[in-house]
Amino acid sequence: MTEKKILAAANAQEQKYYLEPEFSALPDAIQEEIRMICILLAQKLNCTFLMGFAEGALYFETIRNADDCDFDDIGAELEIKRVQRQQKELLRAIELWYAVYFTKDGEKIKEELLHQADLANDTKQNG
Repeated sequence: MTEKKILAAANAQEQKYYLEPEFSALPDAIQEEIRMICILLAQKLNCTFLMGFAEGALYFETIRNADDCDFDDIGAELEIKRVQRQQKELLRAIELWYAVYFTKDGEKIKEELLHQADLANDTKQNG
């Protein structure tokens, strides 16, 4: 079974938002983007909307309200795909941040990124 970690959630009916405290080290601007995505999708889809990680990949999940017989699963999936396309860079950055700080390979990833940055700086200075 895949272990899931919830990053953030929003509920349209109760008008509540939650960011898992474990992820409070994310930069404030990124936290705000996550908050906006969760709240807007929860409101637009009239559901509880979750963002989280499963095996290092970001996932989105909708939970319909118990009394909502008109929930549009297909429309919800299309809306999620639209957000994934529009926010592609942000979502990739969040996954990378998670990989660096929350996975066993994080230190290796961080070293590789620093090495690549050093190479890019050397190329700029010598070019």
